[in-house]
Amino acid sequence: MMEEQIERPEIVTEEHLTYLDGLRESGVTNMYGAIPYIQDKFHFNEEDANIILAYWMRTFPERHRGAE
Repeated sequence: MMEEQIERPEIVTEEHLTYLDGLRESGVTNMYGAIPYIQDKFHFNEEDANIILAYWMRTFPERHRGAE
């Protein structure tokens, strides 16, 4: 069975994904509450922060396969 490749929105960078990985590891917030952290760190509006978080969530398993 072939997995669907999720296209990365232009706004999303490796820096964003790495930041969110670190935020998750820190345990500071549940990741559903990460939007304000993205907004503060990268100065995005809520809509753009949501795009970044949604992409991070949808691709997390693929990006971390075998790491656990």
